[in-house]
Amino acid sequence: MGSQDSQAVDGQTGVTGRRALLGAAVLGAGGAVLGLSGTARAAEAAGTAEAAGAGGVRHGGGLSSLPVPTIIGHRGASGYRPEHTFGSYQLALDLGAHVVEAGDLVPTKDGHLVCRHEPEIGGTTDVADHKEFTDRRTTKVLDGVSVTGWFTEDFTLAELKTLRAIERIPANRPHNTLYNGRWEIPTFEEVLKWQDEQTRKRGRQVWIYPETKHPTYFRKLGLGLEERVAKLLRKHGKDGRNAPVILQSFEPTSIQRLNRLVDNPLVVLLSSATSRPWDFVETGDPRTVADLITPAGLREIAGYAQGIGPTLDLVIPKDANGDLTSPTTLVADAHKVGLLLHPYTMRNENPFLPTSFRKGTDADAYGDVFGAYRTYFATGIDGVFTDNADTGLLAREDFVNR
Repeated sequence: MGSQDSQAVDGQTGVTGRRALLGAAVLGAGGAVLGLSGTARAAEAAGTAEAAGAGGVRHGGGLSSLPVPTIIGHRGASGYRPEHTFGSYQLALDLGAHVVEAGDLVPTKDGHLVCRHEPEIGGTTDVADHKEFTDRRTTKVLDGVSVTGWFTEDFTLAELKTLRAIERIPANRPHNTLYNGRWEIPTFEEVLKWQDEQTRKRGRQVWIYPETKHPTYFRKLGLGLEERVAKLLRKHGKDGRNAPVILQSFEPTSIQRLNRLVDNPLVVLLSSATSRPWDFVETGDPRTVADLITPAGLREIAGYAQGIGPTLDLVIPKDANGDLTSPTTLVADAHKVGLLLHPYTMRNENPFLPTSFRKGTDADAYGDVFGAYRTYFATGIDGVFTDNADTGLLAREDFVNR
């Protein structure tokens, strides 16, 4: 999950069927290419919690095989290890996560895909300690925001492999700094191989949930992400409808492009209601996320994707004091057109919880996260991204056995 994670505290059918639908695409506002209404897709989409069997477990292949609610390890087990490292991914599986978000995909100068929260790596690696890279520090405009630091697209893969990961939010997770320097930056291809190894070792299918990061920005640099993702998925035989790889992006046109290239499950990420996807900004499409979550907007998304990944605030908004208000109709509206919902992000620490679920004032102290889970699960969401998979699984167990 990427930079549009509003809760982050920083110093965050087969081939024929799918492509036939896409072939009937129409032009939407601002010239964005849109798929058909989701009505025809509702039956094949991995449906809602109501479609789950006893104990919340779906039966069948692909998305339908995932438990409901699905617990997704956000950047691995980032509540306990520096994010987007094999240490974090491995621990997420050890803790029982149903799916691991491995990872946020950004390119290197020589065209490889690596897993980092953002292309700027000053806050997630020890690059600042490498004197040989001092002159690589620069300022760039990333999706309209001026950012200073070191960027993956200015490094070859060999150079990035000399760096080591560090904790991104040490003020909230000082315990994670114990592991600073322990792991290198993984490539997406290494993740795909790791997925196969873990599937064999654990005797169960391991699922991953990578994201294309800032795809418009990188396409303008000649480093298009979607084609690189598709090439690797095809190479490893993971580009099909039932492949255990869910692809996500905050840019709808990135998901539309992926829909033309592969048949994987696809999810459109949604930030705050007033925000605009950056590809919309670039093309002059005036719509905001608020437009995308209307019944008409959701039908449009269902024409080329199987799910949405909204911020939790789109499911239950907060008031001016940070307390939860009443749930919106988003869950019901999305389910009506066959879209599943995997909101983001549940974290145990106080600053990331609604005000009424916090305990004490320490930034790294845990609040009543079980109460928060219970409230969000009650809305009917199909799963949730969490930095603490073990906590999420316990909360899920309480919910399905209530």
